[in-house]
This record gives sequence, C-alpha cells and structure tokens, in this order.
Amino acid sequence: MGSQSKELFHNHSKEFQLLIKSIGDSKSKSEEDRIVFNQIQTLKTQLTEPNISNRNIKEYIITLLYIEMLGHDASFGYIHAVNITHRDNLKLKRIGYLAVTLFLHDNHDLIILIVNTIQKDLKSDSYVVVCAALNAVCRLINEDTIPAVLPQVVELLGHSKEAVRKKAVMALHRFFQKSPSSVSHLVANFRKRLCDNDPGVMGAALCPLFDLVTVDANSYKDLVVTFVNILKQVVERRLPKNYDYHQMPAPFIQVKLLKILALLGSGDKKASENMYTVLADIIRKSDSSTNIGNAVLYECIRCVASIYPNPMLLEAAADVIANFLKSDNHNLKYMGIDALGRLIKLSLNIAEQHQLAVIDCLEDPDDTMKRKTFELLYKMTKSSNVEVIVDRMIDYMISISDDHYKAYIASRCVELAEQFAPSNHWFIQTINKVFEHAGDVVNIKVAHNLMRLIAEGFGEEDDAKYSQLRSSAVESYLRILGEPKLPSVFLQVICWVLGEYGTADGKYSASYMSGKLCDIAEAYSNDENVKAYAISALMKIYAFEVAAGRKVDMLPECQSLIEELLASHSTDLQQRAHELQALIGLDAQIVETIMPRDASCIGIEVDKDLSFLNGYVQQSIEKGAQPYIPEDVRTGMENMSSFRSQDQQEPLQHGLRFEAYEIPKPPMQSKVAPVSFAFSTDIASVPKALYSRETHHVSSMGSASEAGSSELKLQLDGVQKKWGKPTYTSSTSSTSYSTSQTPTNGTAKVDDPTAVNSKVRDSYDSRKAHVEISPEKQKLAASLFGGSTKPEKRSSTSHKVPKASASAADRSQGSKTAGVPDELAMERKIHHPPPDLLDLGESTVSTGPPPVDPFQQLEELLDPSISSTTNHNTGAVTNTLDIMTLYAETTASGHSGSGGYSIPVSGDNLDLLYELSNAAIGVASAETIATPLPQSVKFSNAKDSVQKDAFVRQMGVNPSRNLFRDLLG
Repeated sequence: MGSQSKELFHNHSKEFQLLIKSIGDSKSKSEEDRIVFNQIQTLKTQLTEPNISNRNIKEYIITLLYIEMLGHDASFGYIHAVNITHRDNLKLKRIGYLAVTLFLHDNHDLIILIVNTIQKDLKSDSYVVVCAALNAVCRLINEDTIPAVLPQVVELLGHSKEAVRKKAVMALHRFFQKSPSSVSHLVANFRKRLCDNDPGVMGAALCPLFDLVTVDANSYKDLVVTFVNILKQVVERRLPKNYDYHQMPAPFIQVKLLKILALLGSGDKKASENMYTVLADIIRKSDSSTNIGNAVLYECIRCVASIYPNPMLLEAAADVIANFLKSDNHNLKYMGIDALGRLIKLSLNIAEQHQLAVIDCLEDPDDTMKRKTFELLYKMTKSSNVEVIVDRMIDYMISISDDHYKAYIASRCVELAEQFAPSNHWFIQTINKVFEHAGDVVNIKVAHNLMRLIAEGFGEEDDAKYSQLRSSAVESYLRILGEPKLPSVFLQVICWVLGEYGTADGKYSASYMSGKLCDIAEAYSNDENVKAYAISALMKIYAFEVAAGRKVDMLPECQSLIEELLASHSTDLQQRAHELQALIGLDAQIVETIMPRDASCIGIEVDKDLSFLNGYVQQSIEKGAQPYIPEDVRTGMENMSSFRSQDQQEPLQHGLRFEAYEIPKPPMQSKVAPVSFAFSTDIASVPKALYSRETHHVSSMGSASEAGSSELKLQLDGVQKKWGKPTYTSSTSSTSYSTSQTPTNGTAKVDDPTAVNSKVRDSYDSRKAHVEISPEKQKLAASLFGGSTKPEKRSSTSHKVPKASASAADRSQGSKTAGVPDELAMERKIHHPPPDLLDLGESTVSTGPPPVDPFQQLEELLDPSISSTTNHNTGAVTNTLDIMTLYAETTASGHSGSGGYSIPVSGDNLDLLYELSNAAIGVASAETIATPLPQSVKFSNAKDSVQKDAFVRQMGVNPSRNLFRDLLG
C-alpha cells in the first residue's frame, strides 16, 4: 500500500480493512452481494450490543455509509446515526450529521428526532458544531420545521466567523427555495450580505439574489451599480489570491454576476449603459487559453446579447466568436456556434462574417456539432436561402434514426417552408418529402394544413395558376404512389387530393383514378383510416361523373371493395360503403346538390343550439313529454325531486329528516287503451315508441291486467338509484359541435445595429488562405449567406376561395370570404400580420344571410312539384312547407291535408326519418344515369342514406354521423 492508503486505514480496525479489500477483490456482482449481505447481518448484531465504544460506533456508521453507497439497504441503522448526533464528542457529532444528511430526506419520519439537537447545536460556542448543524439544516429541514430553526439561523448572519455567516446565508437561501412565504420578510438580509467583508459570504449572497432577480427584476434595478462595482473589483484582481482559479480572479463569482446583470439589463438602456465598461474589460482581460477563461468569455457574450445592444461590444463579441470557431476543439466550436446564434438575433451581418466556419461545422462528423449548426441556420433563414437550408435539413433528417429528433427537424422544415416558400410548387414538393421520409412522426395538423392550402391556394388571383397548383399536386401524388411503403397520414392526404381534384382538369379519367384508389385500399388493407379516405375519394369521383351526366362504369375491383366494406366490422366503413352504393343510383340533380364539386372551401354555419328544433320541442312538451334534464342534474349535483314538480323546489339536504312519511295516494285509472301501463297523475304518459327508448325503466310494473287495479304501487319514475349511475327519462337530446381556433403566429423584427468591423473576416480568411476552398463549398456559402440581410417573410394575407358551381357561389355571396376584392383591398390597408400556414384553427365565422331551412330543401328534393321557391342570393325562403306542422296536422286516419301523401301517426312509431324516406320513395322522379348496384340486405332502402346525407351536409356536419337519429331520438 502507498502512504495515502496507509494513512486512510490507520485509524480503522482490521475487520473494516478486510471488508474494503474483499469487496475490491470481488470478481462478480453476486460475490460482492454475498459479502455485503454477511456484513449487514454482522452489523445488525453489533449495533444491538450495549456500551459500544466511540471508536466502534463511528466505524459501524461509516460501514453503513459504505453499504448504502454500494446500493444496498441500510435503513436498520438510521436510528443509530440519529442517536450519535446527540453525543457531545465532536468527531461523533460530525459523523452523525454527515450520516443523517446522506441517509434521510426532508420528509423522513426520523427528522423530528433531530430538530431539538439542531436547535441546541446552532447555539453552541464551537463554530465547528454550528457549521455541522447548518449543513444538516440545508438538507433536512422541511417547510413545517422551518419556523423552529429560523430565528437561530437569522441570528447567525451576524456571527464573527465568516464560515458560519456563509452557511447561514446558504441555509436562508434553502428556506426561500422550499417556502418563499416563510422568509419573504427576510430577503433584505441578502442585500446586506453583499457588503460583507468576506468575499465568500458575498459570493454566497449572489445565489439567492439571482433567484429573486429571476422572479422580479424590476425590484432590484437599484442594485445594478452595486453589482457592477463588485464585478469591477473582481476583474481588477482586488480579491485575495486564494479566490483565483487557473489564474482567473474568482471566475465563478464573475459568472454569477454576469447572469444577474443579463437579467437586469434586458431591454433597459439606462441600466445597460452602466455595464458596458466592465463588460469590455472582461473581454479584454480574460484568458482564452484555459477552459475557465473561455467559460467567462462565453457568459460575457450571453450578457452582451441579452442587454440593450452596443455596437462596440457586439464587435468585441464577434472577435471572441471568431476565436471559438477557429479552434480545433469541438467544445469551443460548439460554444461559438451557440454564441453566434444568440448574436444573430441582433444582427444578421455577424453570421455572414463566419460563413465558411459555419459550412465547416455543418459538414463536421460530430453529430452534436451538426445539430447545433442546424439550429443556427434555422435562426438565419430568409427567402433567399430557404431552399438550400431546408434541403440540407431534409437530407440530414433522412440520415438519422432518432425518431424524436427526426420529428423535431421535420417540424422545423415545415415551419421554414411555410414562412419563406418561394413558390407554391416548391412548398408542396417540400412537404411531400417531409411526409414521405418522416410521415409517421409528423404532426397530423401538418397534413390537415396541407389539404387546406391545396384547396384554398396561396392567394393567387390567376385562375390558371390556381388550377395548375392542384394539377401539380395530383401528378406528384400519382408518382409517389409507386413507393413501396408510405406513411398512413401521407396516404390520407393523397386520397383526399385525388378524390377532390383527380379528374378536375380532364387529364385523367374516372376509371383510372378509381383504380388507383382501389389499389391503395388493397395495399393498405390493415389501415382503416386509409380505407375510409379511399372509399370517400371514390364517392367523390363517381358523384362528379354522375353530376356531369356521364355514365359510371365501375371497375370490378371497386365493386369487390364495396362488397367487402359492406360486411366490414367497422361501422364507419359500412356507412361509407352504403352511402357510395346509394349515391350512384340517384339522378344527376340530386347528386349535384348532395355533393357539389369543389365545395371544400364553402363556409359552413353551425347552429350549436339547434334552434330549428325549438318548435318540435315545445310541441312535444305541450303533449306531455318531459323537459330536458341537464347533465349536472342527471349526475346528482342538484336535487332530483325538483323535476317532479316545478312549483315546489326543495334544496338538496344531507341531514336527517324527522317528518312523517306522506300517505301514498292510489294511482289514477288510465284513460288510454287497456294495454298501456298505469302511471301516477303527476307523470305524463308517453307514446310506446318513445317509451321503448327510455333509459330509465320501472322494474316494478306489473302486467296489463295488474295495471288497472287499485293496488298501491311504488312510484319509482325519476327516483335516483341507490347504487350505480342515476338515469332519467329524457325525450329530447342535443349534440353540440365545437370548433377550435388557433391564434396566428406573428414575428418580430429587430433593427440591425451598426455594422461590425470586417477585420474578423479578414483574419479568418487569412488563416484559411493556404487551404483551397472547393467551388461547391463556395457556392453553398453564397446560397446560405447571400442576398439581403433583412429577414423577409412571404406575405399571405389572403386566401382565394375556389370557384365552385354557380349556385354555390350565389349562396356564399355576402358572407365574409377571402375571395372579395374589396375586402382584399381593406386587408392590404390594415396590414394584418402574415397568417401562420400551420394554423389549423377554424376560419373566422362569417356573418351572412340567414341559413336556409334544411327541412324545406328536403321537401324540394323529395317532391320537386312542391310550390316553394328559394332566393339563393339573399337567403330568403318563401312558401316553405313546415314538416313539423304537417306532422301536427295529420288526421287520425293518417292522411295529410296538403302534402299529397300520408304520414301515419301512432303510438307505436314516431320514426320521422323512416316516414320521410317512404314518402320520398313514393314521389321520386327522374331516373338516374348510372347503373345502380344491387341493394344490400343490411340496407334495404336505396335512398335513405343519401337523403339523410343531404340534411347533414346542409347543416355542415360530418355525413358519417346519423344526425337526425341523435336529434329526434
């Protein structure tokens, strides 16, 4: 053994030395565990012996520490470490405090046992004991025990020993971190400690002040001069030599002061002017040959970038960055790239001086350096270099396998393409590359945004460019379909674009497009979302063909796909297949009304309150139906008996009631048919069709013969269940649809300060003079840093609404859409900030003419002979046939007086949609052009789905939802 090892083991027993040696000589983890397990058993026996000597107990505690360090449980000895903190022996007390600070945490159950000992030791005459107690205070005192020791800690701030004052400041700082409210009245003590004679105490006070300045910088603006004076004294080497580290004067105090000054000088010109001189002295005097010197320089550059900018300091900081980038040390290069990214926010000219160095870092094999360089390029991107930067980022994204960072790079590429895209074609091609190579990790909002941009365009006024954009997207997606494996999100975008615009320009036939879509559905048969998008795209293609008067020739593979989806386990796919099957069997006029071409940009007004059902609801209530019960009441938040009688409202009581029970009343004899049940007089009778759909059933009802008897029965209707979720009778229900709105991101511009001296560029170029620069690298540098130095952002203040059919255009006239020239001119005058193309929120709700009654339009579709005219330009509707009125006026014989067809009314059937469908079948006219498919057994009515779809589309709701069934029960 060497002399140090002999000194280490001199005061320990032979057993302890053998333990250390045997663990060090272990050949495997199992052997080490066996030795430690045997030692634990030995310690459990030794610690229970009476009258253990001071030397032995100290060795036992150290052994426990060693066992814990090896990852084993030594909790059986914690109490013994707490006990020796009560000893008067100085060595044992220090060992005890060291052990408990390592063994316990601030919420441990044994903490309460040492609070009294800490209180006593904080008043000790030995400053060594006081320091040991303060160390334990910083680690073990929690929020509940702070008041017990706070007075003693505050008193120690004036102790004669600087070590005690320093540890008292640290303890008070710890109290502030755990419970700011408990020491909020003592923060002035941190200000006083800045004037302490000992630099160590002053340096300890900087840490809590940094936390306070981070929370509220304005309250400490008056300390700027004090911090600058302290920093100036440190830089001028007025501190003792023992504070130097590698010949740097108190570098850690300098770093903390620079961080505080950066916070105080941010956006404050007056406060920043006091810092300029000392910051220049630090840059001039710091030693760049050592790591600690470079650390101080880097922190100084961060401070310069945070405070109010000064041209001279920016020039000096650029010189330091040039030295960092010229270094062969990767750590210094990384630091230079990071510092350059901070200064580039103030002046883009600084980056142009170091363009060759940036290119070298971009081609560096070190992956961390390359990622940091991409961060710099992201900050310096503009319209003149966006193509080069995004292409390099996509190439790097393809080469990495880290999904997390790949998603990060993909989001940056999309963001840059959205802000600085030079052309629409380049934007679509770039987003396609991102989806193709990173589609599985790209946010789904990007896909929705891409579809919206293709549909609405980028604000072009030329219709030729507008149609060329869509045709270019269709052709690019047809080429991409040849790839072996494509992400699911990207395939959804492809199916949507091919369905909307695949046959728009007439270049590709409907048979060709339908074949491509069937191939997609077959190739990705396990993905239900892709198949759903594919079948919807087929529906659009066939609908456009039928509306144009052309005959639909369905391919055999499409026929087999539809038959397969009709028997699918997915109800969504079944619904889409049924809709497609029914659609191609209708005439051209109905199909054009149901699915107009290019209707994806038409504004949709949603009646969230479903006000068009108010008449039906009121009519049902007058007939005896129960009113709607809110959800909070149904879940038991209000008194359940309040709905049995609206005139008698009782608050919900949780206490005991001592009133006598009310004598039950015999039920009234029912006046309806003998087969119906008998209810109490306070419960309205409900037709059988509605009653069968009630969610709350009375299980105690008897048979028909028992209903009319005078036997007393329990009235359970409306009573909350004792166990399980309470349910209540509800005759109406509503569905609300909400939309999300995302604010548009804005960008801020910072004016460029005075141009930086070009000597850094000359020095860097002279160093590289002997190295021949390849033409490719020169061209890349010119592409990245050439052009205007001011950031340019593509203005996209308007979106052009695609031109749909004439009727769709007339209907949308007067609404606030983006295609009106007058409004475009107003927008240019107002100078709105450029919209975020990734903003997927709902467009501004336009206020237009009153919505057309969907029931009236349904009547037109079902019976064209009905004399009702609609003014599409103004939204006025005349001679509207109210279906609800028709239903109300129906005679008992089931014949309508004005409609020409009957809607039978009975207590057994109130399915309005079913009756409307039967009525529609009786008055349908105009044979369809397309050859209808054979009807499925599961969906016997061929026009039912399409008629409901027309209702839904007029209301702006997803057609896959059965809306009327939800609304009318």
